[in-house]
Amino acid sequence: MPFIAQNHFQLILEVAMIFFSIIVFIFNLVPISLSVITFISLLTSAIFTFLFGIDVILLFMSFGHYEFTHPFGPIALLAIITALASLTVMEESGVNVKGLKNVIFALLIGVSIFGGLMHRSFLLLWIIGLFIGFFLISKSFRQKSFLTMRRILIFLGIGAAGFVILELLSIIFNMDVFSPLLRVGRIEENSIPSLRMVLDNTQLIGHNPDSSFWGPDGTGFAEGYISLPMRFILIFGLSFPLFYGALVTKKDIIDYMLPGIFGYAFDFGYIVMIGLIAFTIITIVLGLKMLVVYRRRREMNNKKYLGKEVLLIGSLTAFITQALIGLFVFNRTINGQALLTFIFLAAMVLAHTISLKRD
Repeated sequence: MPFIAQNHFQLILEVAMIFFSIIVFIFNLVPISLSVITFISLLTSAIFTFLFGIDVILLFMSFGHYEFTHPFGPIALLAIITALASLTVMEESGVNVKGLKNVIFALLIGVSIFGGLMHRSFLLLWIIGLFIGFFLISKSFRQKSFLTMRRILIFLGIGAAGFVILELLSIIFNMDVFSPLLRVGRIEENSIPSLRMVLDNTQLIGHNPDSSFWGPDGTGFAEGYISLPMRFILIFGLSFPLFYGALVTKKDIIDYMLPGIFGYAFDFGYIVMIGLIAFTIITIVLGLKMLVVYRRRREMNNKKYLGKEVLLIGSLTAFITQALIGLFVFNRTINGQALLTFIFLAAMVLAHTISLKRD
């Protein structure tokens, strides 16, 4: 494969290798202490709470908005869960973290409200991510299971209330962008025809060129239905096909609310889709195995890996959640800028399998 990517698929692979190499390099050379990770996670949580809040204000004031929740929602989840895992470690060590806990839960509520107002898909990602994060924390520290029936019902109630509030806001302010019911209607109107097109034209490698948006000029493989951010591609002057807004305005092609497995299957073929699912499963399994290793060392009173352990809990939570939502619910959650986040999170999980061997 040439060093300069010839299509979207090669560029994604090359960027993934670069991300992985850089993060492994950092893991091996930079000390990752619990205090540093706690500070960074708190700072990152505060930054994203602020960004999501500003984005909602801009949306209400009709000044334009940036939709930070799509690319950065999983990273905000990483930060919050990492901070919560750090608190658990501190509590086990006898540190009074009441004040810090109040700060983290305030940030958690802020991200929930601001992100939920911006996008329903984020609200779904956030609730599922918190479930997974609390579950991993309770298992890693051998605590009583967080997932009691009462808490499950509370989370479901919060989610239902969030959707009702969003629908009311859309009616009160006459802003359809807030309406969850409108999104459900869009799934029926656009995603189902898109799904039929995908299933009828997807091949083992790529898709039927005649079904391409580009018509006779299409290659039938890696035509930009799945891509890294367009600005990223333009900066390097790569001559790849780019849609610019066609994926949103033309509903006879891949709808961004279609599950990601169908988007990846159409653009790259069933073989790549199966490879992506296999990669996701392998990454999750390795991450879980590393959590067991870290827990064993911590219980042997080895505190050297506490920072890495809480960081892995946050990274694994964010990766699992983004994979679930992106691959099986919304294509947009694992495409474009969000694809960069997915690659970053995968590298953050897999880097632990190499850095530990050098310690």
